[in-house]
Amino acid sequence: MDKMSSISIAIAWCLAWGDEKKPQHDLSVLQKMHQALMSGEQVPEEVSFVIDAVKQWEKLKKPENFPNTLENLKQLLKKCPILWESKIGLVYGGATKIKQYVFEESKLPDIRGASGLLDRINLVDLPAFFNVIPQASNCNYSIQCQEVRKWLNENFDNEPKFSDGLIPELIIYSTGGNILAFCPAAFVDNLANAIEKRYTEETLTANSCAVGERFRIIETRLGLLKNNIDETFWLEKYQQQEVYKHSLVEAYFGKITEVFQAIENFQKHKSFNELTTKLAIRFNQRRSGNDSENRPNRSYPPMFETHPYLRRDESDKRSSISHLTHFAGQPYLSETLTRKRRVGDRAKTGDYRTPKWYQETGLKWEAGIIEGWLDKCEDFLANNPEQSQAYYGINYRHKKEIKIPQSLTQLSKVSQGYIAYIYADGNNMGGFIQNIRTPEKYQEFSKDVENATKYAVYQALAYNLHPREIKGINEPESKIQDGDLIHPFEIITIGGDDILLIVPADKSLQIAQMIGEQFENILLGKVKISGVTIKGNYQVEEKLSEPNKFHRFCEKISEHYQCKLSMSSGVLITAYNTPIYYAEKLTTQLLKSAKKYAKTLKYTDQQKQKEITYYGGTVDFFTMKSVTMISSNIEDFRKQALNIDRLKLYAAPYTIPELDKFLKSIHALKEADFPKSQLYQVRSFLERGRRTASLNYYYFRHRLKKGQDALKANFEDIWCPAKTNKGNIAPWMCEIKENTMEESKYETIWREMVDLYDLIDFSDTKSPQPSIKETAP
Repeated sequence: MDKMSSISIAIAWCLAWGDEKKPQHDLSVLQKMHQALMSGEQVPEEVSFVIDAVKQWEKLKKPENFPNTLENLKQLLKKCPILWESKIGLVYGGATKIKQYVFEESKLPDIRGASGLLDRINLVDLPAFFNVIPQASNCNYSIQCQEVRKWLNENFDNEPKFSDGLIPELIIYSTGGNILAFCPAAFVDNLANAIEKRYTEETLTANSCAVGERFRIIETRLGLLKNNIDETFWLEKYQQQEVYKHSLVEAYFGKITEVFQAIENFQKHKSFNELTTKLAIRFNQRRSGNDSENRPNRSYPPMFETHPYLRRDESDKRSSISHLTHFAGQPYLSETLTRKRRVGDRAKTGDYRTPKWYQETGLKWEAGIIEGWLDKCEDFLANNPEQSQAYYGINYRHKKEIKIPQSLTQLSKVSQGYIAYIYADGNNMGGFIQNIRTPEKYQEFSKDVENATKYAVYQALAYNLHPREIKGINEPESKIQDGDLIHPFEIITIGGDDILLIVPADKSLQIAQMIGEQFENILLGKVKISGVTIKGNYQVEEKLSEPNKFHRFCEKISEHYQCKLSMSSGVLITAYNTPIYYAEKLTTQLLKSAKKYAKTLKYTDQQKQKEITYYGGTVDFFTMKSVTMISSNIEDFRKQALNIDRLKLYAAPYTIPELDKFLKSIHALKEADFPKSQLYQVRSFLERGRRTASLNYYYFRHRLKKGQDALKANFEDIWCPAKTNKGNIAPWMCEIKENTMEESKYETIWREMVDLYDLIDFSDTKSPQPSIKETAP
């Protein structure tokens, strides 16, 4: 017997367990069956019927075996009635309002601890429900996973043990703060409740939500079916013109123009995707406070009473339980904040001994094993020598001497007092998921995106940063002093397709650019990472024949294949003392702006009579040198302060190739040694109109003693060609969307270049990949 896939084993397990909490066969028989399926051996005779049913279920994975008529569907159910009569549970859940919990406090150790605790629950605790023990080079999770399963049995059904009904193969994915998993039908409510309870018991205040549903086994292949099969809406009816063109049907199945498209479109929607869509709707309803049958109500989030005569913690939301007098600032901590600080301390030091300050609080709660993102990044570097050498260099001090920054102040001391927040998120994820038809593809897609996301971050950090010496620090109570080497970044979270980083300002745009590039390159298989195989096909079928239509620079890019998925980023460059909740809010606005811009990058090819979409990533950034610079939001600030008549005094957001050219323009400006006073003077003249700004720019440029050719080649010729002649209109460029010169609007990258002139550093920058132009055929 051949080995079964993990999803097929999950289906077989639930079929053999049955629809009740007590298994229909002895547990030892089920465990022997599980082992046999994993090794490809013969299963016990009592459950041999399960294998036949699963094989019939597997056949439906192929589109040619899809029952295209209602009669064929009935015949299939008669041939294998167990697929119709037996049910399986499907549960979806995870943390919600994550940023609200993570950024509740403003200090880096607390933020690091909040993120680490959520990651531990999602990546260790929830998989431990299913007896999955994470593999890590420097951590042994066995004891912790045993404790989680013990907690599961103590809090839920003990006869039979709840944990006995859960095996590793039931997990479809558990990443990005969410979990999707099968389970025996009777355990749906228990598993959903356990997910929510685990988050609440461990974090006390973090929001979580989980929902579950019982489906027929056959529905995991053919989508939702009516109890009376004769009433099921099926392909014959959908193929009728008056039906598939009905507005309600189009809203559900999507719009088609010809009847020959009906079969493929129907099969695409009548699949496992229909089940996950139903769970997503129920998830949103429960998260909004609606009641669920047979489930505890979650309308009211966890709350802790305060008292007017009790001291509150640093967040000013809960009563303090401890006062850490020997810590810098002598903070007051509530129990929630104490847990965050404990996890943050463990993630930073890797020391699993209980510190004295925590013992003095009298709390019995333990953080467990916490593997910080820095540990994971170092593990990646250890397995990839090229990236390790790029980050550490050939000559470096012993790695143990490199310390972790304890505050944003320390992180800023390696970058002129400025830091950058990078918030990145995947594009077209929802559209791609809508075309996933099977749980196997869900599992494959989740793993591929997880790998592409985290390894894109690791590579971007490795090639653009290296341990830096901290200078100008004066914190007698701190363990980090002048001259110490630190890792100059903080990974707040990497979950699914979400990324949140804090990095030095001088390399922030290079890091954002490389994350976007490498995310696509990894999914396309252009970048090889040790131990990582991308299984899915993420390449757009047709080459992008005219890529320059989507970019504002004039340097020709050859046609190339696109990746169906990409990454957009928001980058806020600001002083270290900007309130962190405010910085996070602005970074989120920039991310939304970048994603909004990505959706507009389309044009209609008149020859092919079809719409061409640009799938690549985008980046929006903003340099805020004063906290009082913006009174409302970035979009309003730009509209009111940086738009004058037909002049737009900024060019953000940028596509990834545009950002590459933008950085080259700044580099040319620095190489030309353009006097700062003249830089600012040209910027001030932007508001006075095109001719005044251009006259001053050309006047100052011709007076430069060096770098004129580089500036012309990497700024004027790339961004500023005139549309009516062969000259340039620097520092302006005509907005590419306009059709005639009379209606043209003008924008400029000059203001953004000047803002970043002193902040961006190009020394020691390496790139693992050539540019799009160089890779294109």
